[in-house]
Amino acid sequence: MSGSRSVVLVTGASRGIGRSAALAFARAGFDVVVNYAASGAQAAGVVSEVEKLGVSALALGADVADDAAVRRMIARVEDAFGRLDVLIANAGTTIDTVPTDLEGVSVDAWDRVFAVNVRGLFVTVRACVPLLRRSPIASIVTTCSVAGIRPGPQPLPYAASKGAVANLTKTLAGALGPDIRVNGVAPGWMVGEWMEHQLGENYDRLMERRAKMTPLKRVATPDDVAESMLSLAVGHPFVTGDIVVVDGGFTSVT
Repeated sequence: MSGSRSVVLVTGASRGIGRSAALAFARAGFDVVVNYAASGAQAAGVVSEVEKLGVSALALGADVADDAAVRRMIARVEDAFGRLDVLIANAGTTIDTVPTDLEGVSVDAWDRVFAVNVRGLFVTVRACVPLLRRSPIASIVTTCSVAGIRPGPQPLPYAASKGAVANLTKTLAGALGPDIRVNGVAPGWMVGEWMEHQLGENYDRLMERRAKMTPLKRVATPDDVAESMLSLAVGHPFVTGDIVVVDGGFTSVT
């Protein structure tokens, strides 16, 4: 597969933001590595969608919380493509416990959220850095959340882990510059299964209300977030250490 096209690795790419990011970069002419943890069939579907856009794609399974698995994945990226230009560090997880239910958060659940969302970000970045340093356009984009930069009704370990992602994004920008730029996106409420699960039977009503309260009069889509990721990776060469909120202006005016 080695060639002249730039290569992007998208973690957690089998659905949602990750899938949209994979397709956005494919449309921009990147070869795409589709990482997944358990959803191999869905990842294969994303690979098929990417290849229809005229670029190469490869699905690689790895739990980002597993350092050894991540290092094996990056070795396979190098073997297949010989390069890596952009890392979209998107893999994440959460739990269902409401923030007022402190006793409902088990230590194991807390640790798993942090293992994927925070340790997973670190070990993936660390494994990718040697390849990224060879690229003239090296860039990392993390998936943060508005829950990581302001209080909200999100599960406690999720919100705290995304706060850590925000800090890591900025700290890594200082540590890896000038060779590698590091930025993040912080989606707000977004259409799709994540919010459907969070809001349950109130999904339609609450999403409609949020849209009315948003300056752009709708909530975000995975494609909106993916376009911001692409823009940060390839279109802003003098921007690093920034976190772009993708919520139609809601957090700016409320």
